[in-house]
Amino acid sequence: MILQRFRNIALALCMVAPAAFGATNADQALLKAYGAFNAGDAIALARYAPALEGSVLEPYGEYWALELRLEEAPDADVRAFLAKYAGTYLAQALRADWAKQLGKREQWTRFERALAPLPARDLELRCYDWAARLARGEAAVAAETKSFWLEPGELPAGCGMLADKLAARGAIHASEVWQRARMLFEHGQITAAKSALGYLPRGQAPDELLLAQAATQPQQVLSYLPRHFGRRATREVVVLAAVRLAAADPRLAAKALEGPVVRRLRPQDRAYLWSRVALEGARAHDDEALGWYARLDRAPLDYDLAAWKARAALRLGDWQAVRDAIDAMEGPDSRQPVWIYWYGRALAAQGKPEAARAYYQRISGGTDFYGLLATEELGAFATIPAAAYLPTDAQVAAARSIPGLARALELYRLGLRTEATREWMYAIRGMNDRELLAAAELAQRAGVYDRAINTASKAGHLQDFGLMYPTPFKGVFSDYARTHGLDEAWVLGLVRQESRFIVDARSDAGARGLMQLMPRTARWVARKIGLVQYEANEVDEVEINITLGTGYLKMVLDDLGHEVLASTAYNAGPRRAQRWRDAKPLEGAVYVETIPFGETRRYVKKVMANTVVYAELLGEPRSSLHARLGVISAVAPGGGGDGRLP
Repeated sequence: MILQRFRNIALALCMVAPAAFGATNADQALLKAYGAFNAGDAIALARYAPALEGSVLEPYGEYWALELRLEEAPDADVRAFLAKYAGTYLAQALRADWAKQLGKREQWTRFERALAPLPARDLELRCYDWAARLARGEAAVAAETKSFWLEPGELPAGCGMLADKLAARGAIHASEVWQRARMLFEHGQITAAKSALGYLPRGQAPDELLLAQAATQPQQVLSYLPRHFGRRATREVVVLAAVRLAAADPRLAAKALEGPVVRRLRPQDRAYLWSRVALEGARAHDDEALGWYARLDRAPLDYDLAAWKARAALRLGDWQAVRDAIDAMEGPDSRQPVWIYWYGRALAAQGKPEAARAYYQRISGGTDFYGLLATEELGAFATIPAAAYLPTDAQVAAARSIPGLARALELYRLGLRTEATREWMYAIRGMNDRELLAAAELAQRAGVYDRAINTASKAGHLQDFGLMYPTPFKGVFSDYARTHGLDEAWVLGLVRQESRFIVDARSDAGARGLMQLMPRTARWVARKIGLVQYEANEVDEVEINITLGTGYLKMVLDDLGHEVLASTAYNAGPRRAQRWRDAKPLEGAVYVETIPFGETRRYVKKVMANTVVYAELLGEPRSSLHARLGVISAVAPGGGGDGRLP
């Protein structure tokens, strides 16, 4: 099979962006214009932009030129563009950037006129809006703004301006500054925390050396009583050190909380720190976590605390604690499918099958992870209905004639995926089911499978699983799945989640191609399977990528012995997949739900649910999601991966 590596090269080359191969002069000029825009080179942009005239992408030449001079552009030029391209994505994007410029200059009347037509407003625009209302003297604004203050990261410019104005009015209190600092330490955002502490009143700032130690050597801070412990700033830094230590080692933090330094803190501060130890202990799968939760007594739990208490209880098989944790959730949090399912499981485990069935029925019938599991708990299998509606060629042609979709397809053809996706998403807003399926079919015919999946999935009653779960390059996937003894449905389910079948997909981390291979991993696998002439630039070729991806997947599966573990390893690495096992056999669904990384937890759920759907579509022998999840065997003492895999 490996010797047939060039069989699909023609297919791969057909899908490479013109920027990489075979671009026309017009394509090259457009891409150079785009490069000039990104480089802020207005002179070069003016040289290449005429190539867009008369094309579907002509608005981009005008948009890029205006964006580069937006700081000085006359209002008349901006208004002329907005009028000419009213109702387009570019008009909305320009309006949002123009509003930010006006907010930055504090030209509030003009800002509010620019802002008014925008239906969607990002955090920075909301902050400028609050600042405008503050300038008008609205008394209620200060109370409304608190949501931005707890954003877990550096604040955008507009929010920084707002914070400065609130601080100047005395509307940001020291307790709020320390609250933000704690939240940022919880998220590991140390630099942002230091910026936040700049809003403390004069004379209340912490010692810089002690703060640096809290971030880098928290155990040292907690071992000896710092000088000036009577100052609030010193006590708060001790709290930050304990937060940092809890994230690194919950057991050490729990020990520190019993020590003389932390015992001198206020009771509410100690309670907060026990909540951090309990949460981080649950994430670390520490068997002591529920005991640490007990230290909170009857204190209210926020969503993260309650969710991780439930997960810790699942690992221990404590079904009453699972119910207690879900009962502690407020409002819509407890009505998520994940907690409806596990509440039903808890009821069933406690001998209340009828009550459990009532919970399963609330979420059964769907093809999501917990919808599938709930359906199976009711004694049924998920069925994939035939397409209820198939768009005609005329309807697909009508979709193609929509300017926003036409621009998106041209941008996809040129490899400008970010701009293309924004155009596409703007164009499909407000579409009904029939229009969505016609647009999805258009995307599928153009080979833009991620948009086909996303757009078809937005349809309500009219569903087409062929569009939502496509099988491009099926022959190649089938061949290599068979060669490596892998379940084809599982391979397709994983690729759907990894790349949405986009040949030249790129991740922020540098993973490439259909199976999202990191360069180092691709080289390692190529050596292992004897692909001696492999070159790094071949990783985007369809057959090479699938050769290497399925080869790696087979190695991971052989090493870990379970599809769930292999799926986890494909996203988070083999060592983590091993480390997240338990000292006792663990139900596969419990293993998945207690994966500490939210991204990986969602990923594995989607891969395994995708696999069930693909198995049905491929006509494979029916097997339940429960059976696929199975039981994760106990980790060997001292286990954590044998180091053979990258």
